Amino acid sequence: MSDPRYWDCPVELTKKEKFICSKLKTTGKLFVFLRETRHLIFNDELNHQLCAMYADHPKGKPPVPAAQLAMATLLQAYEQKSDAGATLEAMFDVRWRMVLNCLGDDDTAPFSQGTLCDFRHRLIKHNLDVTLLERTVQIAKEFGGFGHQQLRVALDSAPLQGAGRVEDTFNLVGHALALVLDCAARLRMVSEEQIIAEAGTRLLGQSSIKAALDIDWSVPEEKHNAINTLLDDVAAMRQWLERQPPGMVEHQELQACLSLLEKVLAQNIEPDPDGGARIKQAVAKDRQISVTDGSMRHGRKSRSRTINGFKQHIAIDMDSKLVLATCVRPANEAEHEASTWLKPKVLNYGPVIELSIDRGYLASAWTKELHEQGQKIIAKPWNPGNNGKFNKKAFDIDLVAGQVTCPTGHSVAIRVGQVSRAHFPASHCNRCPKQAQCTSSGQGRILTLHPQEAMLQGLKPYVETAKGRADARERVKVEHALASICNRKGPRTRYLGLRLNEYDLNRTAMITNLHIALRLAA
Repeated sequence: MSDPRYWDCPVELTKKEKFICSKLKTTGKLFVFLRETRHLIFNDELNHQLCAMYADHPKGKPPVPAAQLAMATLLQAYEQKSDAGATLEAMFDVRWRMVLNCLGDDDTAPFSQGTLCDFRHRLIKHNLDVTLLERTVQIAKEFGGFGHQQLRVALDSAPLQGAGRVEDTFNLVGHALALVLDCAARLRMVSEEQIIAEAGTRLLGQSSIKAALDIDWSVPEEKHNAINTLLDDVAAMRQWLERQPPGMVEHQELQACLSLLEKVLAQNIEPDPDGGARIKQAVAKDRQISVTDGSMRHGRKSRSRTINGFKQHIAIDMDSKLVLATCVRPANEAEHEASTWLKPKVLNYGPVIELSIDRGYLASAWTKELHEQGQKIIAKPWNPGNNGKFNKKAFDIDLVAGQVTCPTGHSVAIRVGQVSRAHFPASHCNRCPKQAQCTSSGQGRILTLHPQEAMLQGLKPYVETAKGRADARERVKVEHALASICNRKGPRTRYLGLRLNEYDLNRTAMITNLHIALRLAA
């Protein structure tokens, strides 16, 4: 017996479909490509993988084919539609209906908004959005006539502003406390107002914590008193919970709300030496900035560009420009750590013989590993500063001979240890005519070598020679690919959380790959 969720749609175009395709010669070519190749994209193996996601689904009304829903998510990414928008397009847009194989049906949606949402979560649970991205790579390779090979890979990242509300300490604590109140009211099956009256809180239940405090925020003493007033509400709620039945207090949902409240308090509040409590003077490591989306973090793309949310990373094949892998990480995470997530996905396609990156990825373990294997690393080395004096670039570092030569031609041996150094003695530096340009220390100049100094020395041609700079400029391919994805997705996240936004990045990257496949097919 065939699986009712298997999408078995015709290959040959009907007369009406041919007419629609003839009108899409200049715009909407991807609709034509998806209609003509849907049986190749969603082949028998992928169809069965998608059907298997519904093994636990109860029997009921006739199910929607899983691959049809997968095609709808591609169209969603192409036209950046919401679930509600996609449902309407599937009802009224003949291009969507042609691709989804429902042209002959009545003007009804082939799926509901809830069905599409459920499909998305199942797809993520089984990591099949990653499989779909890999499938678009394979489709492009089939049309291009090339197969697996040794890869030349480039990595790049872009900021992604989170959809959650960024909150200061007062609003974070107030929002977390409000979640505790809401959960407690639902578990006890009473109104929030009754709990507020029983607990004796002053600020809870107000439309705004700051409005309820009603202070002059420019006065430090009033601000100090305000945070302690808010903490009095926290203490009152804790005391009220102590008087409740253990079964209610130990409920999983309430415990999660309480854990969030404790986390927010620990990250933002500290004891005041003058009594009471105060807002922490230093920013806590990995500080949560939103209750709405707990994955969001403060971060930087550059010194002047801040991010409240995430960083999105992609890896492309430099030869075909296909997007091989993606990941979304918190904005405060160092860029090089993303390579831990990208590496296994990229290696599914074959070995990497060349890695083109910017300085942010130089510290990654993958970069070090490829260099030690003798593979090519293309990147600009870190630009060392020295407050206007000679930096490391002014010295000739010869790792083979084990010596370093200063700008005046004096050489010293490298002292190898846990941290390797070259120490130019004070007896030489203090009488050197260029001492003022080199060091202000009376003990001589000490040059510290990086653990990956050999790799960094090998990167010099990419800034110092014309050919090297030309090789480095080739990574513009990954910059263009990422810019195309960002232009389609927009600067803000559509969903809350890391994994859902990685899904959104994956499906948008699929559109990039399908456009490449379209060009190769033409």
